Amino acid sequence: MKSNKFYTVDEVLLLMEHYCAYQDRCHKEIEQKLIDYKMIPAAQEKIILHLINQNYLNEERFAKNYARGKFNSKHWGRIKIKAALKQRNISDYNINIAFKEIDIDEYYTVLSIEMEKKLGVLKERDEWKRKKKVIDYLLQKGFEYHLIEQCWNDLEHNT
Repeated sequence: MKSNKFYTVDEVLLLMEHYCAYQDRCHKEIEQKLIDYKMIPAAQEKIILHLINQNYLNEERFAKNYARGKFNSKHWGRIKIKAALKQRNISDYNINIAFKEIDIDEYYTVLSIEMEKKLGVLKERDEWKRKKKVIDYLLQKGFEYHLIEQCWNDLEHNT
């Protein structure tokens, strides 16, 4: 936002309510918006407190929805989800609560599906190179190495 317009606290409060109601936000996003609106620290604090008290801003809810959404839509693993939440200054406590939203059996199923999908598109013939490419892909998606190994071994035993 590169406007020279100045906003009152009440105007920004209303804008922030709409911003939070449209989609869950974290504190870091709100703080950045308030800086963009050129709000002084006292006004920022007042607005953030209002948003928290009115339940527009809830980091636990944000973390849960973020983790569930990235896992369900993009098939991200816990490592990548955690890194993205850490970038948004979400606490370890809220990250751990968010991970409870992801069923471990479903997590392993998604890992298996992603592994089989990647194996299906690889042209590589050398078994070790195939395995390395699959592992690298799944690590990049944020899955834990020990689970990838376990899934690989399960896949080998079932074929």
